[in-house]
Amino acid sequence: MRKSMKLGLGAVLALTVSAGAVLAENVKIAFIDPLSGPFASTGSNGLSQFQFAAERLVNEAGGVLDGQMFEIVPFDNKISPKESLIQLQVAIDQGIRYVVQGNSSGVGHALTEAIDKHNRRNPDSRVLYLNYAAVDPALTNDDCKFWHFRFDANSDMKMDALTDVIAQKDNIKKVYVIGQDYGFGKAVAAAASSMLGAKRPDIEIVGNELHPIGKVKDFTPYARKIVSSGADAVITGNWGADMLNLGKAVVDNGFEGPIYTYYAAGSGITGAIGESGKGTIRLIAQGEINPPASDAAADYYRAFLAKYPDGNIDQPRIANTIGMLAQAIDKAGTATDVVAVANALEGMEYEELWGGKLYMRPQDHQVVQNLHVHVHTDEGLTFDFDNSGYGIVTEDSVEMAGMDTPTTCKMKRP
Repeated sequence: MRKSMKLGLGAVLALTVSAGAVLAENVKIAFIDPLSGPFASTGSNGLSQFQFAAERLVNEAGGVLDGQMFEIVPFDNKISPKESLIQLQVAIDQGIRYVVQGNSSGVGHALTEAIDKHNRRNPDSRVLYLNYAAVDPALTNDDCKFWHFRFDANSDMKMDALTDVIAQKDNIKKVYVIGQDYGFGKAVAAAASSMLGAKRPDIEIVGNELHPIGKVKDFTPYARKIVSSGADAVITGNWGADMLNLGKAVVDNGFEGPIYTYYAAGSGITGAIGESGKGTIRLIAQGEINPPASDAAADYYRAFLAKYPDGNIDQPRIANTIGMLAQAIDKAGTATDVVAVANALEGMEYEELWGGKLYMRPQDHQVVQNLHVHVHTDEGLTFDFDNSGYGIVTEDSVEMAGMDTPTTCKMKRP
């Protein structure tokens, strides 16, 4: 004999809320970057930082909205624009509405165009592209799209801050510029020449060359040209294996002046350069790690190392990307309407762990933040990189760098 059971209204509501919480889907974020090949270490360490940021900043706090958790879904693009588009389609087919990518502006351009085309054709499955490291200025200028947000300073902003610092160094009279032969490398070279010319017309550019990306194994010939040029300083936008191999070759061939870089830290680079780069390698980047900007930043880093003892937080902007996305989703009241989330991101101010405030410019979706020049050293470290005993210490700072930089962006809004 079946027994009947009556539930009070409160119990029914409790069950309904409980079921809703159980059914709440994760907010999936596609990570499309290299997880194999010559830039695998850069991509893998970035993936660890995204996974940790999602867990620490969002999931441990109860998620967003009605308890939805962030889930990072990795896709290996092998640093190829073509492969990236294949992986993007796989992610879209899985219902993923947020994409993060950073390694290679060439990939960034491919994703921006593909996502714009997809969103115009498929208004019910639109996607947002959160760019955490592809810094070609064109992505927030002539090639800007409503669906693209950049959480790193673009290369012109970085060069503006870097040349402000170099202009104050009276001992620098000759500079050698070298970089990878693609959009970003060319942008770095052009900005270095024009900005140094405006701020220090007495500085001579004694070399300005590009090399194939990811294909040079021995940079000795380039290093010898740099040394023989009589340069007092080097500027490079190289990243990944190209940064490591160039940096080692230059210092191993006797160059003793400052080497100003964009990406010469972590992902095995700091450990491999070691003692030879002490006081020579410098990095223009966001975030204050040594000394930590706050107790909260130090606690965050220690917790990261407890989970990833062989990892580095060499891209603090990754935590900013996750934190700002979560804040935008909560403000929009939805994770599925990416137009509403994009509108919430526009003009957002965000207090970061790493010191200072971030501002997402609405006119071009370019973040504005403090930038710092850090020096490679084994002194004054709270946190080293690569378990090497070496790390980066903040040497010079520029507050809200590039806030007033012009943009040619003419954004078409949905």
